[in-house]
Amino acid sequence: MTAVEEPRREQLLNAADRVVSREGPGASMNAIAAEAGITKPILYRHFGDRGGLFQALTERHTSGLLAAVRTALDEPLERRERVEHVLDTYLAGIESRPQVYKLLTHPEAGDPNGVGNALAPALRQIAEEITRAVTAQVDLGPDGPLLSEAWGRGITGMVLAAGDWWLEQRPCPRARMVQALADLLWGRLAAAAPLPAAPRPGGNSTPPPETAAATPPNNGE
Repeated sequence: MTAVEEPRREQLLNAADRVVSREGPGASMNAIAAEAGITKPILYRHFGDRGGLFQALTERHTSGLLAAVRTALDEPLERRERVEHVLDTYLAGIESRPQVYKLLTHPEAGDPNGVGNALAPALRQIAEEITRAVTAQVDLGPDGPLLSEAWGRGITGMVLAAGDWWLEQRPCPRARMVQALADLLWGRLAAAAPLPAAPRPGGNSTPPPETAAATPPNNGE
């Protein structure tokens, strides 16, 4: 792709984003072309077909969601605050684009392996990021490697299922959902001791703040 084509491609993806946000995953190429002020052949020239366009759109959103979660995991917060911040980052991401989230997670009829499964690779990467963060920050004893892997995948699956239900049903505000999920995760995380921070380049080590208590507060916050 040339440097001249890249801005045009981004404009077309922006148009597709707007149409999907209004009409959902079933948005047509005709509607997207009209939104962009072009003809369908131009869309095909840039993306090949509808599948190619929607694949590019899902890659844009999954990479953005992964980057946001990775940033949240690395924030220098106390442990409980970090848990809540990561949960809120994910829920805010799917809440801000509910129709795009459906595109990422719910395959269209007759296309069970299509773009509707596009979130799966990003979820695997999120699980790996959580595993990395737990391994680096929490002392889980001799079973640390096993528990870190299990927690990374378990937390990701739990949040995916709970977030899907919450986005569809809207039983409570996002902040309340964050608290409910954080409370569920908090018991063993609160009890585990923090690991010393890895030395930074130059020999200095500045550990992130951690909660000093070995048990969660009575109010769950």
